[in-house]
Amino acid sequence: MIQAQTHLNVADNSGARQLMCIRIIGRSNRRYAHIGDVIVAVIKEAVPKMSLERSEVVRAVIVRTCKELKRDDGVIIRYDDNAAVVIDQKGNPRGTRVFGAITHELRQKNFTKIISLAPEVL
Repeated sequence: MIQAQTHLNVADNSGARQLMCIRIIGRSNRRYAHIGDVIVAVIKEAVPKMSLERSEVVRAVIVRTCKELKRDDGVIIRYDDNAAVVIDQKGNPRGTRVFGAITHELRQKNFTKIISLAPEVL
């Protein structure tokens, strides 16, 4: 569960290293975001001399959460960290590589480009 003020790792090579969630996109009074949800975040830490800089406001899609995700078949998936991938306005990733495992729930939310870049899909 991701809410406002939550810090997230960045799972791509866009230039950002750490994000802080400031808003969840979707319904008006949504408190928590889960895997596959789009958030508005500010970059708290960035790689020097890259296209994204510190304190820049970006959109990101959540790809991993510490809070477990229960599927319909009874499988429970839980990760060690909260992570997101920085995206543009069209929903395409800003980086060219995605690091770490990604769940196939992103395919249902039409983030197929992120899934194709990921090394492992669970």
